[in-house]
Amino acid sequence: MEEIRLDNKTLDAIINSQRDEITEYHIYKRLSAITKDKTNSEVLKDISEDELSHFHFWQKITGQSVKPKRLLIFWYYWICRIFGLTFGIKLLEKREEKAQNLYERVSEKIPEVHRLVDDEDKHERELISLLQEERLQYIGSVVLGLNDALVELTGTLAGLSFALRDTRLIALAGLITGIAASFSMAASEYLSTKSESDHSHALKSSIYTGCAYIFTVIFLILPFLVLGNYLVCLALTILAAIMIILVFNFYISVAKDLDFRKRFFEMALISLGVAALSFGIGYLVRVLLGVDI
Repeated sequence: MEEIRLDNKTLDAIINSQRDEITEYHIYKRLSAITKDKTNSEVLKDISEDELSHFHFWQKITGQSVKPKRLLIFWYYWICRIFGLTFGIKLLEKREEKAQNLYERVSEKIPEVHRLVDDEDKHERELISLLQEERLQYIGSVVLGLNDALVELTGTLAGLSFALRDTRLIALAGLITGIAASFSMAASEYLSTKSESDHSHALKSSIYTGCAYIFTVIFLILPFLVLGNYLVCLALTILAAIMIILVFNFYISVAKDLDFRKRFFEMALISLGVAALSFGIGYLVRVLLGVDI
């Protein structure tokens, strides 16, 4: 390859990209080793080899040998182990968007860069074809459980807070309501899924829905179990609901390539709107019935 003159800014960007390529080589290689599906494992292995060839390509241009980012390798490895291969790889692919910008910048000076662009496009197509995880197949059931629990229980706790004004009673009533509703929701999901043409996964769907509901119930009621001021507890519950919505919608938006902001604000507005309405209803019921606990 003939000598190529590059400005310092571009050279630094290429060296950083070179480091990213060797880092991603190690990430894909490790993921290939832990993936049980043989086809998926081979695809990940092929992608890792492509990343290694990209590293060598940049090395010829920079004349430098760089080490991988060990912390990133550790980070993405455990992200994939905990949150699933799909989420981890999609998150990793978002990092590679920066590489595309670099490729476009230097392609005029280095025509061979077009091959790297083609490789990245191929990677994306291959990853989309292989990423089929069980947890994503049941994401609709999880959404159902989370959404229903967030809307119903946030509203219930808001109403109970002004009606009862006692954290222990609110926690007791909320737990009974939440647990009963989780069983009801799981049963409804089971019957709904079983009534469809393909009902082989009805039991799993109901379990995912029920578990998502119970997890949300416990998380939202926790402040009322440990603190004494019902207004502080309610504020923490609403904050917890927003955090659940934030984390879950970020996960879904990455794994399913959906619009994060739209989903987050829609879900947050519904949950908080119901909570505000229930808060007012709880106050009116207490005043109208003359209940003072």
